[in-house]
Amino acid sequence: MHQNYYFLRQLTAQLQPLLAGLEVISCFSQNKDELVIGLAAAEKELYIRAILTSQFSSLSFPADFKRARANSVSLFKEIQGAVVQEVVQHLNERSFYLRLSNDFTLLFKLFGNRSNVVLFQGEEPLKVFHKKFSPDLELDPLKMDRPIRQNFEAFAAAAGNVRQVYPTFGDIPALYLENKGYANASLEGKWELVQDMLDELENPTAYYLVKLAGKTRLSLLEVGEVRQVYQDPIEVLNAYTRLYLTETGFEQQYAQLQQQLLKKQHMTQAVLEQTEARLLDMRHNRSYSQTADILMANLTNIPPRATEVELYDFYTDQTRTFKLKSNESPQKQAERLYRKAKNQHVEVRQLEEKMERKLEEAIVLEDALQALAEVKTYKELKQYLKTYPHLTGSKQQAQQEIPFRLFETEGFKILVGKSSQSNDQLTQRHTYKEDIWLHAKDVSGSHVVIKHQAGKTIPATVLEKAAQLAAYYSKRKSDSLCPVIYTPKKWVRKPKGAPAGAVVVEREKVLLVKPENPFERKV
Repeated sequence: MHQNYYFLRQLTAQLQPLLAGLEVISCFSQNKDELVIGLAAAEKELYIRAILTSQFSSLSFPADFKRARANSVSLFKEIQGAVVQEVVQHLNERSFYLRLSNDFTLLFKLFGNRSNVVLFQGEEPLKVFHKKFSPDLELDPLKMDRPIRQNFEAFAAAAGNVRQVYPTFGDIPALYLENKGYANASLEGKWELVQDMLDELENPTAYYLVKLAGKTRLSLLEVGEVRQVYQDPIEVLNAYTRLYLTETGFEQQYAQLQQQLLKKQHMTQAVLEQTEARLLDMRHNRSYSQTADILMANLTNIPPRATEVELYDFYTDQTRTFKLKSNESPQKQAERLYRKAKNQHVEVRQLEEKMERKLEEAIVLEDALQALAEVKTYKELKQYLKTYPHLTGSKQQAQQEIPFRLFETEGFKILVGKSSQSNDQLTQRHTYKEDIWLHAKDVSGSHVVIKHQAGKTIPATVLEKAAQLAAYYSKRKSDSLCPVIYTPKKWVRKPKGAPAGAVVVEREKVLLVKPENPFERKV
């Protein structure tokens, strides 16, 4: 009801003594759908903040407002220095105007998603805030009252149809009447219920912020779940606007962030699949040099400008089809393939590195989405963004922020921290209670984690490789043997105030291994 006629009547009555005599000292916008008007006199200062978006429009009246130095545009410069003389509410309408000195009139038209502010001088329209609503220039603020016959005769003629006789009520009064049993009352009973409610609307004992259908609403009537009660229309409107923006800001920001993460996850998965397919093809298909050997052995058997030919493959003892380029001789193609063969191992290594990076990104995104699912409030969302600052950054920044190296064996992922700080991130953000946590015993080194898979037991061979990594990325790297502790993550905790990477471990077991990276290629 924050834009309901009956609430605006209360609001403008309160604004009249508050604004009368104040001078317009500023009028500007620093967001495209927001207009701020600064008013002052002697020691008194007040601002009118009009938020006029297509999704939400409302007024609020802060005691101070810090204007941004950049991206701020002065508007309605004509009224600079004008003094407020009167606040006038239109009859049965969601609009009012400020009558200013120098014959200026500033109209506030609060029509939901078509809300606007229009400046007039005398009878001449000067400017509109939202230019997309240019027909508002044709309004006449002095002729916007809407007289409606609202007596019992009109009510009876409408057969008790409230919306026909009282179009200004809106949905909350309709709900209030419904809760009072309006539908089953006689015509006289309905009229009596309407008059009782009108008395409350015109002389409210309090102003309520209520929860209706999961949304916070401002109400003059006690309906729904009452969250807060106020005695002043300006205070309740300020509180409502602030609360609405907080709640919807959370919802919109949450949805936007979730969509962004899901999009990144989808793109990462697509690149991962493409890279894996390419790598598989290069590892298992015929090598470039073998294909070149077969072409050179069959130069005389290949017709000129052929695009496809069947040749005997002496490596597999089978006949297979070879694709050719019509504008290139078979010999030239063979020479090109020999050159590619020299670089094939480089390409394979690059693809392996790319795949490892994408797997790391996939794990980070999966963990981030899981953590986001547990965020329920705006405060938690702000803390979440501090915890995951790289999520909305560039790809390069995201890669720099990944706190672990990734290895994979027998279908299990092994994560290895990169530094003391990244050890903290790995253990606190990317590890869950059933994961296995490892660390070289009694020396500094990387935290190592084997990711748990539901219904699967971690093989001894996987555990040993993870332990070797924990020993290899520690101060015991040069020892012949190194003891490594391991335990489920649920028995690892970080004491408050402990330095980066420091944790307390309980119920650990010890494995003795040779420090090495079992995934490193032996030359």
